[in-house]
Amino acid sequence: MKYWPTLMTMLPGDELTQAAGGGQPEAAQPAAESIRPLPDDAMILVPLRNAVLFPGVLSPITVGRAASVAAAQEAVRNDLRVGFLLQRDAEKSEVEPSDLYWVGTAGPIVRYITGQEGGHHLVVKGESRFRVLEFLEGWPFLVARVDMVEAATEEGPEIEARFLQLKEQAIEAIGLLPNVPDELVGVVRGIDSPALLADMVANLLDAKNEEKQDVLETFDLVRRLDKVIALLGARVEVLRISREIGEKTRAQFDERQREHVLREQLRQIQKELGEGDETAAEVEELRQAIEAAGMPEDVLKHAEKELKRLSRMGESSGEYSMLRTYLEWLTELPWKHEPQPPIDIAEARRVLDEDHFGLDKIKRRILEYLAVRKLNPEGKSPILCFSGPPGVGKTSLGQSIARATGRAFQRVALGGVHDEAEIRGHRRTYIGALPGNIIQAMRRAGTTNTVMMLDEIDKLGAGGFHGDPASALLEVLDPEQNSKFRDNYLAVDFDLSRVMFICTANVLDTIPGPLRDRMEIIQLPGYTEEEKIEIAKRYLVKRQLDANGLKPEQASLTEAALRTVVRDYTREAGVRNLERELGAVLRHVAMRIAEGQAQQVAVDAADVATILGPRRFENETALRTSVPGVATGLAWTPVGGDILFIEASRVPGSGKLILTGQLGDVMKESAQAALTLAKTWTGDALDKVDIHVHVPAGATPKDGPSAGVAMFLALVSLLTGKPVRSDVAMTGEVSLRGLVLPIGGVKEKTLAALRAGIHTVMIPRRNEKDLEDVPPEAREKLEFVLLDRVEDAVRCAIGDVAPTGERAAA
Repeated sequence: MKYWPTLMTMLPGDELTQAAGGGQPEAAQPAAESIRPLPDDAMILVPLRNAVLFPGVLSPITVGRAASVAAAQEAVRNDLRVGFLLQRDAEKSEVEPSDLYWVGTAGPIVRYITGQEGGHHLVVKGESRFRVLEFLEGWPFLVARVDMVEAATEEGPEIEARFLQLKEQAIEAIGLLPNVPDELVGVVRGIDSPALLADMVANLLDAKNEEKQDVLETFDLVRRLDKVIALLGARVEVLRISREIGEKTRAQFDERQREHVLREQLRQIQKELGEGDETAAEVEELRQAIEAAGMPEDVLKHAEKELKRLSRMGESSGEYSMLRTYLEWLTELPWKHEPQPPIDIAEARRVLDEDHFGLDKIKRRILEYLAVRKLNPEGKSPILCFSGPPGVGKTSLGQSIARATGRAFQRVALGGVHDEAEIRGHRRTYIGALPGNIIQAMRRAGTTNTVMMLDEIDKLGAGGFHGDPASALLEVLDPEQNSKFRDNYLAVDFDLSRVMFICTANVLDTIPGPLRDRMEIIQLPGYTEEEKIEIAKRYLVKRQLDANGLKPEQASLTEAALRTVVRDYTREAGVRNLERELGAVLRHVAMRIAEGQAQQVAVDAADVATILGPRRFENETALRTSVPGVATGLAWTPVGGDILFIEASRVPGSGKLILTGQLGDVMKESAQAALTLAKTWTGDALDKVDIHVHVPAGATPKDGPSAGVAMFLALVSLLTGKPVRSDVAMTGEVSLRGLVLPIGGVKEKTLAALRAGIHTVMIPRRNEKDLEDVPPEAREKLEFVLLDRVEDAVRCAIGDVAPTGERAAA
């Protein structure tokens, strides 16, 4: 709030100067000019640069612009009221109507004074609010048609309560200001008009002009009182805090003087300050915690040294709380090497089988780790990384490992982490410093026998000026280094060698090479249809029954219903969407039971479409490949395998190759190689036609060499006029010699073909060894054709089509 010397506050005018002081200059006599009279509903306007005039306020202003001087002289000459409007931009000298607020205060010029230096000083009295309707032209100053706003005269309990609250706040604010005349409190107490008090307080407030203008434009008295109360309350709080800070500063200065003079009586002084007993108790409590923490010798010496520093500090010292927090962190970490719980391999196998269906290879690797750990408890722990699409059970596998080994489980989310300090912590010199996420997880676990899951390690942020978090993880995940992990906050070594680290990732390409080299990658490619149905029976249905408040005897789903949901409403590598769809089915059942329509509901395959709507996924392979020029390829994506349609067409042209479908550079080169190979196969130069190759789902970027066989077959089918078999899908890279080269992701692509209703899958012969990873039920349902050359692919997918070009001559 401003200084409150008088109710007549100085308001800066359009030149931001105050009225001349000293003496009583004589009133100026404005020069007479021939100015046409104003309409009855018009008013002379004077813009104010940096002030708002309120009704009921008597204020001096200074005018300097020619238009403002002319306006003031005309008003004095004809005894007219003047309207005062606030400028939106105080720096503007020439103002237009758009530069002004259109609500202001009107009032007479009580006195017009010409200073000795040629200044024009006015004393004006605000009387009433007005609203500008239209600006008029033809006068040497601003003139506008206005609508006068009647003063608020409402009464009632709401206004009376706000009026009393505002008066109390104003009196409190006066008491918090220094050097305020005593009579000012009496003036405030004597005001009996709520509208006048609101305007007077708003005028005296040290607030922004925009806030004051908002009060001026608030015609409703209740809302105006609320706004002024809010503004004044904020200023009172600032004044109160300022006074408290001043009192504390003076008290601290006095304390330092006393301590300096009476240092020999330190105990008595600390007793006066109320610090001695409490500080000593805290130091003793920390000393006992340090002794009981079981720290290594070097860490113990460091902690005792810091504790000695803390005991010599006063509680008012800025470093006291920071050092106390640091010592608390040291004492709460699990320094002791507790004996590891006994490992029961049979029990661990039972837990893994109970929590997860399938995943035999992963379970076998986990049991191998436990067996080695049982025989060599002091050995280095390997770093396992579960890689696979979302929803295949990577995170839950970590929880099962912790349960099977009797260890604590902690999860650290790494997705989006871009600051090295989130791994290694901040240095204690920073305000609010904390250890990194690794040490924080160890504190929460309370033991070194912990399974720590580093989730989404492939989504670490890129290194920048904050440092590289991936590089910081190198020390954490290296069994040769993590026994002496050093967090920046702790500044001492901490042993992580007994922690079992498990990482998860959707893709491996985004993990830096040195970090990937420290991990043992275990692939979780996805589930077959039969596996999904079994998982739904064992886990998902039960979980959704509990989530929807149903009992097993109230709701059930037949195997046919589960198969329908898996086949027609989900197409994914994991089971996350499957669980959502099962939840939707059971919510429908819960609603029927809650409404009393049924006591027990069994959902069959025929009921699924009624609940979930039309099926979302269809087997469109036959339709898409019923015409020449279309082949079904197999692709690998971060969320599992998928089928990929390659469409080829030709139009009259000049022999160009047109590629669409947002293909990457590698895929474009595969298309070019496939076209060249197709030309040599058919003997057609194609110099008078353009070949257009399109891969649908154009909004999705695609890249990689494994679509070479599919592109070649689509082109051969187009050029020979014979369609590719609808039940055949293929993958493999081709060379210009007609060789079929190996690719990756065989298991994911095979499962995608099975989900899409494919019967025959063609893969390179050199990928035959990868079929061991394909689930047995998938191998039984699919026929695999091993390709050495493109001729094998043509023979299987199209039929006996003899080459007619250079390939035939060869």
